[in-house]
Amino acid sequence: MTFLLTSPLDPAPIEAAGEPPLRKRAEIESVLKRSTALGKQQATNTFRILLSAGPKDHGPGEHDYPLWQKRWEKLLGLEDGIKVDTAFGWPKREQFQNSDVIVFYSDNPGWSAERGAELDAFLKRGGGLVYLHYAVDGHQAVNELSQRIGLAWRGGASKFRHGPLDLQFTSHPFAAGFEKLNLIDESYWQLVGDEKNIQLVASGVEEGAPRPLLWTRERGDGRIFVSIPGHYTWTFDDPLFRLLILRGICWTGHQPIDRLYELATIGARIGD
Repeated sequence: MTFLLTSPLDPAPIEAAGEPPLRKRAEIESVLKRSTALGKQQATNTFRILLSAGPKDHGPGEHDYPLWQKRWEKLLGLEDGIKVDTAFGWPKREQFQNSDVIVFYSDNPGWSAERGAELDAFLKRGGGLVYLHYAVDGHQAVNELSQRIGLAWRGGASKFRHGPLDLQFTSHPFAAGFEKLNLIDESYWQLVGDEKNIQLVASGVEEGAPRPLLWTRERGDGRIFVSIPGHYTWTFDDPLFRLLILRGICWTGHQPIDRLYELATIGARIGD
């Protein structure tokens, strides 16, 4: 496997203390070589991806939704056959109509129980939803969000921790090539919802018990992928974490799961 030495996208500047070491090139190659889905799988259709962000709500290098949106719009736009659109806050009706996958990275502004009908209609026609980190915040409609995405955050009840995360993977197609993954990020647990309604991709131990950190759901022809990690900007520049998110986007959009895998290393934090 050959990685780009120069790219049209540089890693984001480190703004917070305690960043993880650069991901070793050998570790990346090992994951890709063990992947049963390895190889850029061809798809001729235009793949329409909407990136939905919101106002930044944390300190330097944390929850930087606008920066993520700007960088991933550029990253995804490097791939042939990808049409990228953006929304700030809740997507417009026509954006739901003109998207195959919507990726939410924000504190889920605009979400309400009434908005559930829009998600239901989108999923019914086979649309894909990706929720990253704090986008699982249910605000005043936590139960309604968990009914759609499986598990949701309730302010004042759900728990969190910043620091080292040790993700342990299942046999899910997303996990091809992965057994575990160490990150410096944030976990959530004690979420609202029934874990029986999700298909676990990866978990991490908190308070002595494994907690879901990556999962999927299917509702009819619609698909949902959720990643709890994603607190720090540097996490999105980790090529292995990025590979998982790219797979999530493809899977929810009914695309070959590794259609976008070459984007995982462009502008990523890689060391020798």
